[in-house]
Amino acid sequence: MNKLTKALVDFSFFLDESKKYNTVKSFTKKVLEDYNYKYSRYFNYFMVFLIVSSVIIIIDEVKHPLEHWIIFYDLYIVTGFFIVEYILRVWVYNDIHKIIIEEFQNSLFLDKRFETLKVAKEIISKKIEYIISPLAIIDLLAILPSFRELRILRIFVLFRAFKLLRYSNYMTHFMKILISKKSELFMIIFIFIFLIFISGVSIYVFEEHINPNIKTIYDAFYWSLITITSVGYGDIVPVSNEGRSIAAVIVFVGIGLIALSTSIIVSAFNEKNEELRSEKIKSLINRFSNYYLICGYSHLAELLAARLKKAGDNFIIIDNDAQKVDQAITDGYLGFKADASSKNVLIDLQVSKKAMAVITLAQDDIQNIFISLSVRSLSKDVMLISRMRRKYSYKKLKLAGVDKIISAANMASMLVGTLVDKPLATEAINSILSGKRNARCEQVEIFADFSIVGKTIKDVDIASYRLILLGVSRKINAKREFIFNPKDDFKLKEGDILVLLGYSISIANFKNIMKKSSIKHARNKR
Repeated sequence: MNKLTKALVDFSFFLDESKKYNTVKSFTKKVLEDYNYKYSRYFNYFMVFLIVSSVIIIIDEVKHPLEHWIIFYDLYIVTGFFIVEYILRVWVYNDIHKIIIEEFQNSLFLDKRFETLKVAKEIISKKIEYIISPLAIIDLLAILPSFRELRILRIFVLFRAFKLLRYSNYMTHFMKILISKKSELFMIIFIFIFLIFISGVSIYVFEEHINPNIKTIYDAFYWSLITITSVGYGDIVPVSNEGRSIAAVIVFVGIGLIALSTSIIVSAFNEKNEELRSEKIKSLINRFSNYYLICGYSHLAELLAARLKKAGDNFIIIDNDAQKVDQAITDGYLGFKADASSKNVLIDLQVSKKAMAVITLAQDDIQNIFISLSVRSLSKDVMLISRMRRKYSYKKLKLAGVDKIISAANMASMLVGTLVDKPLATEAINSILSGKRNARCEQVEIFADFSIVGKTIKDVDIASYRLILLGVSRKINAKREFIFNPKDDFKLKEGDILVLLGYSISIANFKNIMKKSSIKHARNKR
């Protein structure tokens, strides 16, 4: 290995190990390519402003002379940003140093010579792969209108308008959908071109000497194009029997090809529908400060979703059954098809950062166990609630890290037993749980700046708010314990959760008073 190659390999390892370099490149790539990234949205708005302003300047220049500062703005600022953006996109497309490191490792382990030429070819081919992509070509051509000395280049102002496609998430998805069907679409385009050529030559041969509107082969191709696409302006009409026969054939073929093209695009949208939906969900998650994740759209999930929606809470439903997801969307909820036990799905949903609770309500206990294990592998703190159908699953769900286990069968049997012995008590419980007569059971967390911190139950006088205190949940030795009907001298602390029973208006009033005391405390502290 010569000195130059050795220096190149050393520099590649330096870049690979450099946290600063990798952080900068990762940040740049997110800004340029990740539409869900906060700073990417700001960058996109800025670039859209530059594009629109530059297009307006070039259009205005056609009839009016420009001020010196406007020319400076368009030539140096707009074009400068376009050039820098183009270079950065080429840079982040792939990692050159990783190609060099991979070849070095292969040469080391396989005991062979480091092939510099092979590495150079691979690096160049990777960069060219990006440079010849449609969006990269648009980026490059969008720079050309700035060179005013060559007026012909101003036609490329169209590419500045096309450049707007890059900064629209929906348009980018549309382009990706078209690219996914590029082989089928190229085939149809080829057939269109072939038919235009054949029919154009045919109509030229039959009509050139008798049709005054067809003087050149270009006229014939023009007629063929507007006929096969079923536009038919009527400016050129065949006059011979042969020409009319050709027109009839290509009209039918053209309609068929247009219908085929439409079906291909529609099928591509259907295939990518779930991907588009998941992208929308990810975008919404970035806006949510927190949310509930419901895994599995069962009957219990329907009831829970209705309750969360009524309370105004953010929640997302995921299920691996497309029909259930469609039903959730029909019911007016956010949902998409995904495997909730997949770590990648949970990472994309930012479960460890934003999920207030993950509720697994799948019909199968095994599926709930797998989902619980995946959630716990990512976060030990997120609240995990799971449904249980069979008694022997209880221990497995607990080992999977589930905090609360719901057994519909046990709850139903307890309710039936209570209904037989104490029907009035059962009616009262049902009224509270269903929200009838505005009766509610609510939990209120106590924060550090609440006025009731440090006060006893007697001092707070919950009854004066027309509420009943059922109990207090307190963290003791890293575990929460519920203290039912605490004594009057029980002191409230930060982090305690009050479980209150009362009318909706009374609970709302109590929460409002606590918020006001929090604001007052913050002002006094300031």
